[in-house]
Amino acid sequence: MSKDEWLLCPVCGSKTRDRIRADTELKNFPLFCPKCKHETLNNVNKLNITLITEPAAKTQGQ
Repeated sequence: MSKDEWLLCPVCGSKTRDRIRADTELKNFPLFCPKCKHETLNNVNKLNITLITEPAAKTQGQ
């Protein structure tokens, strides 16, 4: 039997609707939290979850 766990929201810490197993690998996975309504990009590799932070878009100045 493989170990699995719920993906937790990095913003509020509540459970999301997604579960991962020990052999799950995800890249640039858009994780949506139904409680706080935030969406974040995540990488998952062997139950290690890393949050992807992208720099904010800059407006073009003149």
